[in-house]
Amino acid sequence: MMKARLMIAGALAALMLPATAQAHRQWMMPSSTTLSGNESWITVDAAVSNDLFYFEHVPMRTDGIVVTQPDGSAGKIENAATGKYRSTFDVHLTQPGTYRIGSATTMVMGSYMLNGKQERLPRGTTKDKLASVIPAGATDVQVAEASNRNEIFVTLGAPSTGLFKPTGSGIELVPVTHPNDLVSGETASFQFLLDGKPASGLKVTVIPGGIRYRDALGQMDLVADQDGKVAITWPQPGMYWLNASVGGGREGGEGGGPGGPGAGAPGAAPAPRPARPAGPPPRRASYVSTLEVLAP
Repeated sequence: MMKARLMIAGALAALMLPATAQAHRQWMMPSSTTLSGNESWITVDAAVSNDLFYFEHVPMRTDGIVVTQPDGSAGKIENAATGKYRSTFDVHLTQPGTYRIGSATTMVMGSYMLNGKQERLPRGTTKDKLASVIPAGATDVQVAEASNRNEIFVTLGAPSTGLFKPTGSGIELVPVTHPNDLVSGETASFQFLLDGKPASGLKVTVIPGGIRYRDALGQMDLVADQDGKVAITWPQPGMYWLNASVGGGREGGEGGGPGGPGAGAPGAAPAPRPARPAGPPPRRASYVSTLEVLAP
């Protein structure tokens, strides 16, 4: 029992050290990103779809969305509703400056050995639940974090930068150019951090909305420099989907299932499954944002 506790403690300590591209894209789209006046409202659509900013797959959940106001205090979403293909909600802007609206989750993935068999951690395991899901007698505990962040920025009046202080968890955007000050034909610069450090070599994808109505995707594939920075020149006004990610599926995996790699002749012994790669699972993290680019 003491040995298992020490292994779990070691795994937790490792997690204290500083989403892969998918066929379906998760996104939030605000009715506006720059507003004037003493107060205002915005409505946000949230969905998961093939065609960006078009509702044709499933709605995005709203229960984990957090509003951070310009002074750092917590705001709230209002009038939230979820339909067949999208969710919507409103945000009341009452402070001048820039708001962050989004969700950030961190889960734990990994495995352990028990009675000579490798077992996987249950899907959705979090760090605070790790000790409870690893049974006594488990050995070779190997874990890694999977972080996902989806956020948008909205400014009332003049842009502010107070809420861009990094948390040190997952992929984060630190603006060199403010995300609510983007103009077509101009070049914007963003810095990305991974667990608080410059994300050198991070792959960043930018896609303009409206892909349902054009033949060319218009995708821009960028790679962050040694300081985690990328430069983006906006070809036209409109809404853009930005995604950055690290990690991904592990090679090997499991066979089995009808017609799968482990299938054989009826009555025959099943073929051995491919060996999983040694070592801990890779760190995974993803970042998604929707940016509005204005005409000059």
